[in-house]
Amino acid sequence: MTTTTDRPVPAEPADDRPAFLARVNLGRVFTPVPSEFLLILSTALILTVFGLVMVLSATMATSVGSDGGPFQTAIKQSMFAVVGIPLMLVLSRLPVLFWKRISWIALGGALGLQMLVFTPLGYSFDGNRNWVSIAGQQLQPSEFLKLAFALWLGYVLYRKQTLLSSWKHVFIPVVPVAIIVIGSVVAGRDLGTAMILVLILLAALFFSGVKLRLFIIPAALAAGVVAFLAISSPNRMARIMSFLDANCIDDYLDGCYQPLHGIWGLASGGVFGLGLGNSREKYAWLPAAAHDYIFSIVGEELGLIGCVVVLALFTLFAIGAFHVIRKTPDPFIRIAAGGITVWIVGQALINIGVVLRVLPVLGVPLPFMSQGGTSLVSVLMACGALLAFARTLPASQPAAAAGGVAPRR
Repeated sequence: MTTTTDRPVPAEPADDRPAFLARVNLGRVFTPVPSEFLLILSTALILTVFGLVMVLSATMATSVGSDGGPFQTAIKQSMFAVVGIPLMLVLSRLPVLFWKRISWIALGGALGLQMLVFTPLGYSFDGNRNWVSIAGQQLQPSEFLKLAFALWLGYVLYRKQTLLSSWKHVFIPVVPVAIIVIGSVVAGRDLGTAMILVLILLAALFFSGVKLRLFIIPAALAAGVVAFLAISSPNRMARIMSFLDANCIDDYLDGCYQPLHGIWGLASGGVFGLGLGNSREKYAWLPAAAHDYIFSIVGEELGLIGCVVVLALFTLFAIGAFHVIRKTPDPFIRIAAGGITVWIVGQALINIGVVLRVLPVLGVPLPFMSQGGTSLVSVLMACGALLAFARTLPASQPAAAAGGVAPRR
């Protein structure tokens, strides 16, 4: 007969479980991340801070007489960075399943926001109707459309992965939806943003493994859109013709004014630059000094060394992002990350090419660095998606790499 004193003492799961769960949660927070995650995050943060410094330098001279003082523009840009950086970090914690499920909703919401530019809330600037004003704040919906479009393409092409050998499955629904998305921007006469959306489309098709012969239709549509936008706008045609004009100084007071001052500012910096804050072009000589021509101010104030640093940072960002594309086994991550990477890196190359007069003036900002809150927040959100994708890669194991025994799983 067993007495109560002989019975085994039961364990106390109520006391042990909370401590165990706490240890597990802390372990997840401090789990090592892949090197690609650190590379993308560090370059994004450095470029953002670098951009805030250059926006401050480029706008102080022209903001002195404003109500907010010389720091007004820089403070406003910093507020968007304060919003965008934590948002990027929060988005980096979301699982891939979230990004797949949100793709259709994100595209619908971004398209609905883009349609607001054609309502009384929308307004035009430099011939482009691509902005809305809500509660006194300016917003460029097409910037969010880039991210939503890349995610949507990633999800649709991922779901049709085994059917992409047929042109019909590539065409539907990708091409009709792409026409609607790009057409909503074309209707506002924004050639630069339309070209970036076309780049995202072509990148998504490429990384999905679509046969090259199936690129003919999207490439032809893209060429038709660019030709239509160029011919239908006298202002845009003037900019293209000034770019093709070898003796651009003859048109100094018209289409060549800003391109010439941009290249003059870039060239006057030499190797070491005039010094931070010592730009001459920012004194109302270069109209878009803090916007599309921020790279010219970098070259003028920080010289060739500053320009090389910016190019090196974008190169490191591209390396980290393309490593994610190469290493991931998930087709959705490969396609969506490919679209986002080509968007950010391609837009940077286009912006720098415009400043160098390798390309005509297209009106696209330099990611992370140009003045513009919507552009900065959208790019940081896109980085949040890339960081979330990078988390799915296996973290490096120093012991295994050094020849030690790999830890048990």
